[in-house]
Amino acid sequence: MVVYHMRFIYGKQNWPTMERGQENCYLLTNGLGGFSSASMIGSNTRNDHALLMACTHAPNRRVHMIHRLEEQILWSTGECGEELLPLPGQDSPSLHLSSQDYTAKERREEGYLYLSAFCFEDYPVWTYDVNGVEVVKKVAMKQGENLAAVKYEVDNQSGNDIWLKVTPHLLFRPKGMAAKRSQVFILEKGMPAEHSQELTLEKGTAAERSPVSMEKGMIRSDGLTVFYQTNGIVQQFSQRFTEGLYYAYDACDGRMSEGNTHTNHCILKKVPKHTYQELEILYSMEEIRISADKVLLEAAAYRRELVRVSGMKQEAAGMLVKSAGQFIAERASTGGKTILAGYPFFEDWGRDTMIALAGCCITARQFETAKSILRTFASYCRDGLMPNLFPEGKDEPQYNTADAALLYIQAVYLYVQKTDDLDFLKEVWAVMEDIIRCYKNGTSYGIRMDTDGLLLAGQDLDQVTWMDVRIGEILPTPRHGKPVEINAYWYNALCIMDLYARKLQREGAAVYAQMAEAAKQSFRDKFWSAKNGCLKDVLSGTKADEQIRCNQIWAVSMPFTMLEEAQERQVVDTVFEKLYTPYGLRTLDIQDPQFLGRYGGSQMERDLAYHQGTVWVFPLGAYYLAYGKTRKYAKDALRKVRHQLEVLESAMGEGCIGQLPEIYDGENPDFSRGCFAQAWSVGEILRVYEMLEVYGG
Repeated sequence: MVVYHMRFIYGKQNWPTMERGQENCYLLTNGLGGFSSASMIGSNTRNDHALLMACTHAPNRRVHMIHRLEEQILWSTGECGEELLPLPGQDSPSLHLSSQDYTAKERREEGYLYLSAFCFEDYPVWTYDVNGVEVVKKVAMKQGENLAAVKYEVDNQSGNDIWLKVTPHLLFRPKGMAAKRSQVFILEKGMPAEHSQELTLEKGTAAERSPVSMEKGMIRSDGLTVFYQTNGIVQQFSQRFTEGLYYAYDACDGRMSEGNTHTNHCILKKVPKHTYQELEILYSMEEIRISADKVLLEAAAYRRELVRVSGMKQEAAGMLVKSAGQFIAERASTGGKTILAGYPFFEDWGRDTMIALAGCCITARQFETAKSILRTFASYCRDGLMPNLFPEGKDEPQYNTADAALLYIQAVYLYVQKTDDLDFLKEVWAVMEDIIRCYKNGTSYGIRMDTDGLLLAGQDLDQVTWMDVRIGEILPTPRHGKPVEINAYWYNALCIMDLYARKLQREGAAVYAQMAEAAKQSFRDKFWSAKNGCLKDVLSGTKADEQIRCNQIWAVSMPFTMLEEAQERQVVDTVFEKLYTPYGLRTLDIQDPQFLGRYGGSQMERDLAYHQGTVWVFPLGAYYLAYGKTRKYAKDALRKVRHQLEVLESAMGEGCIGQLPEIYDGENPDFSRGCFAQAWSVGEILRVYEMLEVYGG
């Protein structure tokens, strides 16, 4: 099978200004919850951007270690720090390759002016050109370790010797917390290298290689230690506190808009005129026993293996498989796997995991990962509910979700359909039975089956659907009663239980069938809104019932559904008319008086808009699956889906490159908002590509 890999390439036209260059970013993850991320021009536009955001207890005890690298070129005719020459046409002997905004604009580092190309396929690659010097920079993370590797390839064809100077900016603070002025950083230099490696001395002449010794050492602060390894010269200086870093993409959301860092050393590499040299720098939470080249090779091989295993053939699908892999992480507290909901803000939640698992694991054919996650959730099922938030330390799990348990049954179904793993089905069967029994008889948060066979959910201030925002005692999207998607999941789960009870020859199949039929008839009778030509959003006896929302699409996209064919098609058509955008579905009809078209501002402003019209990417997956189903997967219908997806493919080049975001503005979805990389967005769109490949679209 030939797999074509998607590669994103950007040039100077993409960063005519610093502001434009900061619109997009990269993301690397390490399978532990740690990550590396910065803007396309290398600047940090968020407090959570970091070269090394480590995770000391997978997946969510994150510590911000190396914030950024300040990079300079020094023109010189002598040793480091001696006989520095002014740059051609300038008065200064140095310039920044790095870019970073500051509250005081005169302090800006504007290396983007020399950046000629940025590429991303499996890791980011920057190419700088200045006065006869080309610098290529690459960054990668090692899977399973809190290790970031940086490699510089410097081709100096100028008439002068130069020095490349790299100054790491340090935090050593828990994620989301600012640097303390009082922090003390201790640099311990000169640890003996345990190995040497070979680096190319002359560009293009791989035969000319010589051993290069590595300097190793460590940096300590506030009980945290990071190890370093480099083939450059480590030069220590008095500790400095840098204030006023400006984070434009936090400022617009009312988050921490300014940052501070500490520096206490730099790393230097001399590159004589007309020569090529390489500088590598590695930072890790453990002693380093690998080269930067090896980290880069392993990173690319890991991602390409994900694509090979998935069997996906389309370029965009292959990139989404790679992106899906970035959300999979270890969970130290359970010894299994989990799915992180989104970067850079979110951790792992039950509902998000159950939705994302379908695409990120099952479509991607990561079956052992899927089974590990499902097994972990089964062990935490309580009173028929699945955790919405897992316990950490002495904390108890939180179970405030009505959909996670029903989607668990859906996830088991999708897994078994792909693997025919009946042994695992038998292993979790009792848990699935318990979910149905508890939902039928009643469990926490007002979740219970009513006399009409439909599910009630939510009470008081508990929001238990995915539209779960609560601001004090304000519920911006109250959906207490019988939410449409919860009942779609309920019917789907009952049909799955009926199917597998018969397959496993277990008692109760007839009961599941009877419950499903009762739910089906009541759903048809009570949810259909003739005046709107679609489904009511909730049965609550309030004005919210008749609001046109995206939740109804799951009543068509599930494997087992309740409506007549004509009704299903009408739902899809109404959703397209009222809610569809190429980037996602609006959460509320734009004509609704409660519609809010912009997501941004303070936390309260963002929360009020979150489900009141904001465009979400992940329901778009259900829309396309429903569209294909209601058109009986006809070739022209699949061609239309494929054509519409091309716009979403372009969106993969905006925001977080290669990823899909959480949300967009509801009125004009132009730039991504919220988490720049969202697991269920990636997973659900990946399922659409799977539909196209299965049915020949």
